[in-house]
Amino acid sequence: MQAGLVDLFGRVHDYLRISVTDRCNLRCVYCMPEEGMQFEPPDQIMTHDEIVSVVRALAPLGIRKLRLTGGEPLVRKDLDELIARLSEIPGIEDIAMTTNGIYLAACADRLKAAGLTRVNISLDSLQPERFARITRGGKLKRVLDGVRASQKAGLQPIKLNVVLMKGVNDDEVEDFLRLTLDEEIHVRFIEYMPIGGSGEAWKSGFMSLQQVLDTCENSWNYTGCDVYSHGPADSYRIDGAAGTFGLIHPVSSHFCGTCNRLRLTADGNIKPCLYWSDEFNVRPHVGNDSAVQAIFLRALGVKPETHDMLNALKGEEIRGVPSLRHMSQIGG
Repeated sequence: MQAGLVDLFGRVHDYLRISVTDRCNLRCVYCMPEEGMQFEPPDQIMTHDEIVSVVRALAPLGIRKLRLTGGEPLVRKDLDELIARLSEIPGIEDIAMTTNGIYLAACADRLKAAGLTRVNISLDSLQPERFARITRGGKLKRVLDGVRASQKAGLQPIKLNVVLMKGVNDDEVEDFLRLTLDEEIHVRFIEYMPIGGSGEAWKSGFMSLQQVLDTCENSWNYTGCDVYSHGPADSYRIDGAAGTFGLIHPVSSHFCGTCNRLRLTADGNIKPCLYWSDEFNVRPHVGNDSAVQAIFLRALGVKPETHDMLNALKGEEIRGVPSLRHMSQIGG
């Protein structure tokens, strides 16, 4: 029996996030610049065969959960075929996807039939004009249609990811909370993170998620709860609500101590930590399972105990080199 994917701090890794493309059909303000993005040429992006081969090599080491990300994963051709192949790998128990939802309505049924179990949908505003500004051109109705199609297809749980930004969408907290009252929808408020060489600009948009709890208390009673695969979120349910809401604090109250994930970038690099720049190219080793396993173990060997995002917010010294890749390039 192979040793599991355990790092120097005893954290067991059973979760692999796979970026299937660095391209996206939107240009969200916190994810990438409006212009000038340099995308990888197609021959630098891992093929379906390569992705499947890597997962086959890792399943015996304990990888059980996969999440397909991007960029926007639904711009990748024949994604349902990749999902079907991944779902057939012995040991893989759960395949999720993070998407902006623009293309989801047209393919939710097909993805579910292929083996997709659940979706996280990015949705930073419920106001059409504001949504268009944040995404630089996105149509809110298309995302909401994608949510409805996912419900109908049986993709559960459905989580809505809301990056909360001061002065941008912080006045919509109550509107998002109301979404959880009558439907089994799980809204997750996420702190704005300094990823992609954003320098000091991100600080002006950063805000504490305490506002979410304060807003909730003004109108409802709530209690802590568990949600299937709630991951890093602190989850809550308004009394009598069908759905839940959660708070994810990657900066102010990091969840590094329980981190169980590794990331495979679209161009075949392993990132042991989202925030740091360390990467290990696995692509030359694809097809040699023992070599693939060895390089993942090597990546785990340098995974830090924690990141320094909070120190970056305070303007204090940080201990490593933050990632200079944009979020779309590293499957955030």
